[in-house]
Amino acid sequence: MGSAKKSTATARKARIEEMRRAEQSRERRNRILTISASAVVVAALVAGAIVLVQSQSDDDSTAADGKGKGHFVTGSDGVKSWKGTLGRNHVVKTVSYPMEPPVGGDHNQVWMNCNGDVYTKALNNMNAVHSLEHGAVWVTYTAKAKKADVDALAAKVKKTPYTLMSPDDKQKDPIVLSAWGHQRTVTGASDPNVDKFFEKFVQGAQTPEPGAACTGGLGQ
Repeated sequence: MGSAKKSTATARKARIEEMRRAEQSRERRNRILTISASAVVVAALVAGAIVLVQSQSDDDSTAADGKGKGHFVTGSDGVKSWKGTLGRNHVVKTVSYPMEPPVGGDHNQVWMNCNGDVYTKALNNMNAVHSLEHGAVWVTYTAKAKKADVDALAAKVKKTPYTLMSPDDKQKDPIVLSAWGHQRTVTGASDPNVDKFFEKFVQGAQTPEPGAACTGGLGQ
């Protein structure tokens, strides 16, 4: 059974590495296209973007409330799953989410970098939710979490692509793990449910945009 788990973990690691290589290849192609574009085309794109943002700002006036109908249902494994609609619109206004930290909903068009990124300050939820849309697992903690647990979780995140970590003193429990549409609390870094959650939800089946970038976004 141990060899089967090791084989699964190896296959999962290989799949993530393959997506990272594809992502890097796309980024290189995009840079080449950007550099070779003429000034006239760039000016046209800028003008178009301004018009788009202005239009989006007007359209988003009623999309800034993330409190859609829904509720959490806790499974036998302790994972809470959101039953209801989670919007996926890109908005420019502040979104009010029905849970803290949020597990989905309308969000900012720029994601937080989630390539094993550990942040020391609270994040803008609207950027972090975009990371969840890309298949990231978000580890959050309050001041009540033990420093040893925070350090151990940070070390785990740093070596795991498609994860990020940050403090969140607005949440109820000391340590929370979140993915798109799913969430659970854990007792500490040694809680076996940490590995189980990572295994299931890092680029898991719940991911709305599998393989989307976790780099090239917003850093702190």
